[in-house]
Amino acid sequence: MNLEIKIVKVDKPEGLNTIIGQSHFIKSVEDLYEALITSAPTIKFGIGFVESSGDALIRWAGNDEKLVELAKENAYKIGAGHSFIIFLQDAYPINVLNAIKNVQEVCRIYVASANPLEVIIGETQQGRGILGVIDGIKPKGIETEEDIAKRKELLRKFGYKM
Repeated sequence: MNLEIKIVKVDKPEGLNTIIGQSHFIKSVEDLYEALITSAPTIKFGIGFVESSGDALIRWAGNDEKLVELAKENAYKIGAGHSFIIFLQDAYPINVLNAIKNVQEVCRIYVASANPLEVIIGETQQGRGILGVIDGIKPKGIETEEDIAKRKELLRKFGYKM
């Protein structure tokens, strides 16, 4: 038995928030939809889910046509069984992650980020699985006292800290 490792670049507009995870059941598409729509009133999103048995289709849902198309295309490219990809607009992962994690079928969240993403795939004769995710770029240095002050100011500007 052979294992081939592939890298799949997530195609998305710069800065668009993305969540990639794994679930175990076809009803995840509807449950993820409900979790997202009830978490943030202005949210726009698209979900792509890779069914790994039966019809083995890319299942999808969402409330924004462009984000749904993006989710379907990326889910198909990733092609790893029972994985899902969500694209968010007018909300951030911090607004929806706990709701997603509380969906009974969700097994794992690999990444939640607006950074450029690459998904590391392992492929065998049977199918594909996600081995990991490359999130963003390598570090350019170590935070200074000035950087700490900027970070704290930014978090307070967004209202995440007082």
